[in-house]
Amino acid sequence: MTSMLGRLALATASLALGAAAYAQAPQASQRVKPDPARGQQISAGVCAACHGADGNSVIAANPKLAGQHADYLYKQLVDYAKPSSAKDARVNAVMAGFAGALSDADKRHVAAYLSQQKKTPGTARNKDTLELGQKIYRAGIAAKNVPACSGCHAPNGAGIPSQNPRLSGQHAEYTVATLQAFREGTRRNNLAMSQIASRLTDEEMKAVADYLAGLR
Repeated sequence: MTSMLGRLALATASLALGAAAYAQAPQASQRVKPDPARGQQISAGVCAACHGADGNSVIAANPKLAGQHADYLYKQLVDYAKPSSAKDARVNAVMAGFAGALSDADKRHVAAYLSQQKKTPGTARNKDTLELGQKIYRAGIAAKNVPACSGCHAPNGAGIPSQNPRLSGQHAEYTVATLQAFREGTRRNNLAMSQIASRLTDEEMKAVADYLAGLR
């Protein structure tokens, strides 16, 4: 009986150690110092075709990543790599494949590289909606309980590192598609944005997106 209890105690201790090691694994990866040079190598083979060699996508459907906050970029890669059934997953079949193939350290390397690149400016194209877009961005829509976008993304659209992304200069088409995805629930990795987008019409989304494209 004593021998059996001893084996049971040893097995329990081994399981506890294994669980502790598993729990510490993400923390260990967080201690990896991001290497922008390594990130550039990875980006050239994985990201450049859709987002540009320096993160300045010329395809309106694909976001500009240059100058984006590293912590934000890292989080998006992590969310893309999650199972699509996960509550906070960012579901995109193409990005899931790319992000899922990257180690945690490589995600940090890529994020560090892209964050250091200079973002190219964009241009607002619809003068008829600029006033509305500016009003929504700077003051929100009180009647619909929509807060000012600038409260989280800064008056100049640079975002509040590392919580909220840079929006200035982003392709208007991408911004509209993102807001619609939040509203429709096809993007669900930010509850606050899902709630805000649910109160916006397509016209309001397009107005604020166009304003942001030209914000510098």
